[in-house]
Amino acid sequence: MGKRSKGEGAIYLRGDGRWEAQLRIGVGRRKSVYGRTRREVLGKLREERWRLKRGLPVSSRKLTVAAFLESWLEVVRGRVRESTLESYELNARRVSAELGEVPLCSLSPALIQATYQHLLRRGLSAYSVLQVHRLLHRALGHAFHLGLVKRNPVLLVYPPRPQRRPTTALTAQQLLFLLDRTRGDRLFALWVLLSSAGLRIGEALGLRWRDVDLVTGRISVNQALQRRRGAGLVFVEPKTTRSRRAIELTQRAVDALADHYRRQALRRLLTPSWRDSGLVFTNLKGCAMQPHQANVELTRALTTAGLPLIRVHDLRHTTATVMLEAGIHPKLVQELLGHKTIATTLDTYSHVMPALHGQAVRVLDHWLTDSGARTGATSVSTYWLGQAVR
Repeated sequence: MGKRSKGEGAIYLRGDGRWEAQLRIGVGRRKSVYGRTRREVLGKLREERWRLKRGLPVSSRKLTVAAFLESWLEVVRGRVRESTLESYELNARRVSAELGEVPLCSLSPALIQATYQHLLRRGLSAYSVLQVHRLLHRALGHAFHLGLVKRNPVLLVYPPRPQRRPTTALTAQQLLFLLDRTRGDRLFALWVLLSSAGLRIGEALGLRWRDVDLVTGRISVNQALQRRRGAGLVFVEPKTTRSRRAIELTQRAVDALADHYRRQALRRLLTPSWRDSGLVFTNLKGCAMQPHQANVELTRALTTAGLPLIRVHDLRHTTATVMLEAGIHPKLVQELLGHKTIATTLDTYSHVMPALHGQAVRVLDHWLTDSGARTGATSVSTYWLGQAVR
């Protein structure tokens, strides 16, 4: 057989004519690789040793789905937002409960499909199972690139298709009525800002006075407030790169924020236990406000006004719906909301599109008439805006 080199490990010729090499992968654990020639098995041994030194799981048939997901979560930790990691961990536990003991290399599309059906029968929603599917798709894609599986079996599986939750929003008239009824309330400026600037609730509650310029009428979104498991309220980066944005305020929002600043300054003087957090919207002691408390206060305001009950996040939907119905270009709405792509905006507010299509047809009809052709493009724009305001 010849003398083996230092660090090669145990290499020998088996009785069946194949070469085998062994690598120690833990206390009392060894990994065997096989090849038709001594050179081939040496190459496999070096590859497995390289994986082991870098903390990667070795491509052993004993590597289970649960063990791989555990190592994969360590890889993505620090690369994704904390809330995303928490979602990954939750769905990894769901997968491990069903498929944890299955060898990674034996995971098949049929087994994954059956698991989805079992989760649905257990009462998990279609959206939750879709989240499981997305986790497996990403994790097994990583396993494929590492050479741990020959293909990504999730690509051959049909995930459930949850029904999209319809967006709920107030009409322009209902929104104006709400703002008229809550004028002077402690959170009036919050309702104005959420319904005119398109902020997410976390972005609004993370807004600091140093991010507000009442002279130019602009705010800068640089952080968001988020509740994190085990850590309470924390400030995080905006959701996407486009979420970090500057927003020009309506005059009503500027006036509401100016009045809110004066009221907060007075409350600071009258509250001995006040803590100056620098935040625009706080609790009664100056600390960060719990996001669920905003929902409680909005429900109280809507009930008092006799309006339909919506979530705080639906005020953001109200902003987008009113703007789109007024004929404002979806690209501008996307930038205001901080959506990553315009496709997200169009998909989320697809229910508004039929009305816009009707307006477009009426504009085209007007332009194709003799009077429309004579007045030209200027009258087209005027007609569009006039129809939108009605």
